[in-house]
Amino acid sequence: MKDLSGWGRYPRLSGPLDAALSADAAARATAQLPGLIARGLGRSYGDAAVGRDSTLDLTGLNRMQSFDPETGILAAEAGVSLADIIATFLPRGYFPCAVPGTRFVTVGGMIASDVHGKNQHVDGTFGDHVAWLMLALPDERVTRCSRDENPELFAATVGGMGLTGTILSAGIRLKRVETGWIRQITHPARNLTEAVALLRQSGTATYTVAWIDVLARGDALGRSLVLEGEHATAEQVRWGDLRFPPARNGRLGIPTDMPGWMLNATTARLFNEVYYRLGARKADRAILVPWDAYFFPLDGVAHWNRIYGRRGFVQHQCVIPEPKAEAVISEILDRISGRGAGSFLAVLKRLAAGSGLMSFPMEGLTLALDMPVSADLMPLLREIDALVVEAGGRIYLAKDATQSPETFLAGYPQLDRFRQLRDEIGVSSRIASKLSDRLGI
Repeated sequence: MKDLSGWGRYPRLSGPLDAALSADAAARATAQLPGLIARGLGRSYGDAAVGRDSTLDLTGLNRMQSFDPETGILAAEAGVSLADIIATFLPRGYFPCAVPGTRFVTVGGMIASDVHGKNQHVDGTFGDHVAWLMLALPDERVTRCSRDENPELFAATVGGMGLTGTILSAGIRLKRVETGWIRQITHPARNLTEAVALLRQSGTATYTVAWIDVLARGDALGRSLVLEGEHATAEQVRWGDLRFPPARNGRLGIPTDMPGWMLNATTARLFNEVYYRLGARKADRAILVPWDAYFFPLDGVAHWNRIYGRRGFVQHQCVIPEPKAEAVISEILDRISGRGAGSFLAVLKRLAAGSGLMSFPMEGLTLALDMPVSADLMPLLREIDALVVEAGGRIYLAKDATQSPETFLAGYPQLDRFRQLRDEIGVSSRIASKLSDRLGI
């Protein structure tokens, strides 16, 4: 038995962990092990990558198989990490079309979660750039899925949280870039209304995201730093700088769990104040930021999840459809700041509709919050979830650790078809995670 959890380290679970070192071994395990879910690098936050009865580690499927420089299609096994893809192909002038907030995720995990980045409103989710995938089913079949072959199964697997079978490999599209730098412009926003207006005005920018001070109150509720970014051209890179800077590895780290008393409303408020003021100093002028600092700022701090202490933390990410988004997010922030529920990481982004059967994005605004586990957190999250449901929004499954089956059902109207498809391909009783059990998928 192994101790298993997501990156938030809540809930803490245990169970058998098997490993597959080849696609054939993964396919056999899918046919033989009961209550199975595949697991990559464990960066989903809650219980999505812990099997009901069995968990299969796919990080041994770590081979890149082929690359077509004309189409940008990389064929890779499901356990290949985003970090390795970038390290291999960025120096050649290629970058993934969509990336999440960490590079320590696998191809299979990115497809299963249908991850999105700061450019989702322009370029879609990771799944929009998957050309095909190979899926192992419990009846020993290995099926090729794409938008032309088994299209409904393909749509259910993209964003399906691993619940349609075990992804063995995939063809993913990379895009050409001239450098490894991002040309970033920071726009301070005095409150949520200004932040939302800036996000809407920046619709032509490839990358946009807002950091929010969740503890600001009154007229400053929702004060933010809105960051716009574009891949820098070769001409924009300063003389003497590396055109493709390497990743920062191991510069900082959290060696042990931080004491719970260190993370409180006072320290969070101080951090937010300093962060906002430093960001505001860069207002409205373009600066060059290395790719890893721009896309994956927390990757520079090893084991940063230990900041939240032994009890762990919950990342809560919801999306609120227009036109209710600003009002509902304002209410969420007001309740959080009123209770002093500090969050060092709060992010607001625009989203467009997703394409997968169970994909998270819809047209509107998404708010992501990191909050330490405490006695009064769960009642607050229930209040927030009620606001999300009332507005017609939903919770991101890759971040979820706490939502109820009722909240989930209200947010995912295609759940019945997803369940029916699972029945049709014979995975309902064989492919299951702690998340799917909790939510009744």
